Amino acid sequence: MKKLIALIAMLAALSICVGCEGKDANSDNSQTQAQEETKKEALLEDGTYTVDFTTDSTMFHINETLNDKATLTVKDGEMNVHITLAGTGIVNLFVGTAEDAQKEGAQVIDATEDEVTYDDGMTEKVSGFDLPITVLDEEFDVAILGKKGKWYDHKVKVSNVVEKAETAEN
Repeated sequence: MKKLIALIAMLAALSICVGCEGKDANSDNSQTQAQEETKKEALLEDGTYTVDFTTDSTMFHINETLNDKATLTVKDGEMNVHITLAGTGIVNLFVGTAEDAQKEGAQVIDATEDEVTYDDGMTEKVSGFDLPITVLDEEFDVAILGKKGKWYDHKVKVSNVVEKAETAEN
């Protein structure tokens, strides 16, 4: 019986360490800190940039006149991307999941009114949004609220940062 108890104790000890070879809480913590430092180093200088804004949806996307481009503004280390959508069917956005968007205190983003001009010269007023972002070149969650009052989850990505040239004043 003593051998059986010892064997069970040994198996229990082994199961606790499965997958932890060479790791401890401190190495995981230092890896997280290194990732955070890398993100901080990658922060852009204050300014305005053109970026690609891609989504996982054909219904939620950048207006065709903009070729998947959006405007990224960096000020005091904070990044915000302005997106101009294809229409006015989306009334709110939330950086996060649809579930979180519906929680009390959620920071829901209201639409702005943007105007686009198509190749044929026709203009149209569409919805735009200013999204605060914390990552570049990685997918993140954005929830959208349509006119029918239902939240939907989507994945988006902001990438290919190009500094905008200063425009000369006339």
